[in-house]
Amino acid sequence: MSGFDNLNTDFYQSSYSVDDQNQGYAYGNTEDPYKQPYGQYDYSQPMAYASPGMMPQPQQPYTGQIFQPTPAYTPASSQSMYSSSFEDEPPLLEELGINFDHIWQKTLTVLHPMKVADGSIMNETDLAGPMVFCLAFGATLLLAGKIQFGYVYGISAIGCLGMYCLLNLMSMTGVSFGCASSVLGYCLLPMILLSSFGVLFSLQGMMGIVITALVIGWCSFSASKIFISALEMEGQQLLVAYPCALLYGVFALISVF
Repeated sequence: MSGFDNLNTDFYQSSYSVDDQNQGYAYGNTEDPYKQPYGQYDYSQPMAYASPGMMPQPQQPYTGQIFQPTPAYTPASSQSMYSSSFEDEPPLLEELGINFDHIWQKTLTVLHPMKVADGSIMNETDLAGPMVFCLAFGATLLLAGKIQFGYVYGISAIGCLGMYCLLNLMSMTGVSFGCASSVLGYCLLPMILLSSFGVLFSLQGMMGIVITALVIGWCSFSASKIFISALEMEGQQLLVAYPCALLYGVFALISVF
């Protein structure tokens, strides 16, 4: 054991001894304890604490569940979110411009030539009824063995364009192309009756000619009445009825021949 003590002494010369650890430290000493030479510092004294601002704040413990994060906000239910918006929206048919009440009123106006036309309704751009009537007219011609769908739609487009230009020149307020097409399409309804009659009977005799002339007058009178009421063209019904009669006369020729 004495040999081990001598070995340590010979290995490193130091003034440190175990007895120095028992010496106390005077708190009133103005010397910096960290400047003490090695072996003179009293390690038994407590360490000075840092200020609270410099201490790291402890993390808050996680109170949620694993794989189930706590939502930052509570979303509103989809029913309450969309119910108010759906209630304020108009019906789908109204957004598409299809009003069955107005279609029925326009149809009755065409079928009853002596009925006064409502200008506010007739001035609307409604192409649902005219498209159906053009399709029905072509279907009745098909039943008679005449495949004339191309002629029906082609003549309709050219006639609507011509009436649109003519009415804008004659009226002070003017008319849209959709309004002119709508009125001419609705007034095609008597021509559908004529083509339906041609499926069962021949229209090339004297009776057929008379019926065809009456139907042409019916269509042109109804169309001119609606145009006069919608565009406030008083006293010009005959001037409007003449080009309408020419247009419907072409449809009548397709039905007869």
